[in-house]
Amino acid sequence: MLEFNKSYRLAAFIFVAVLATIVPVSAHPHMWVTYVLTVDYDKGSVTGVDHVWSFDDSYTAMALEGLDTNNDGKYDQSELAELLKVNMDGLKEFNYFTVAKLGEKPLEFSPPTNARLDYTNGVLRLYFHLPLAKPLPPGAEGLTFAVFDPSYFIDFQPEKTDAIKLASAPEGCAATLIDPDADKQDEQAKKLGDAMAQQFGAGAIGFGSYKTVAISCKKS
Repeated sequence: MLEFNKSYRLAAFIFVAVLATIVPVSAHPHMWVTYVLTVDYDKGSVTGVDHVWSFDDSYTAMALEGLDTNNDGKYDQSELAELLKVNMDGLKEFNYFTVAKLGEKPLEFSPPTNARLDYTNGVLRLYFHLPLAKPLPPGAEGLTFAVFDPSYFIDFQPEKTDAIKLASAPEGCAATLIDPDADKQDEQAKKLGDAMAQQFGAGAIGFGSYKTVAISCKKS
């Protein structure tokens, strides 16, 4: 039975990943993820992002089935190791549903590090660091990030509070969440989005209807 559950979890995640490439944008989401995105700095340069993804109840129940091998009602790292590998291997094919741009230029990521799963208070969370292939020098302008599935099979949404963070950022740097679908866009976000579009072109925040994290730093 345990081997069947392992195969089922693997098949289920791959099924989601494959459908993410073929289901039209107008489709309803079948999987929900809320995220916290932290932009990492080192000596003023942007080095990458840290992800924390919280999975919906249905996926969590399916994914954890049969993993509590010692029946203690908890899930330690050894019990979650196979599920973690399944997730990270599957996400690789989709660039971890993460896009970064400098102006209109897409940025490349290196393979993720520090990946782990955690199940606490009924919530399954995936943590991982996604480093930029080339860190951005201090003062780089027009930097944006977005986390989304273009097919809308998986619905990614920022957490309601403290969804976007900066780690070790220089003084004067800030992250703004631009939501093109919001009825009443935050005035600061709207001004920043308009300024970026004017300076770098519409493609600088060209993620369609998906939420964009824009990084800005005051010039000294």
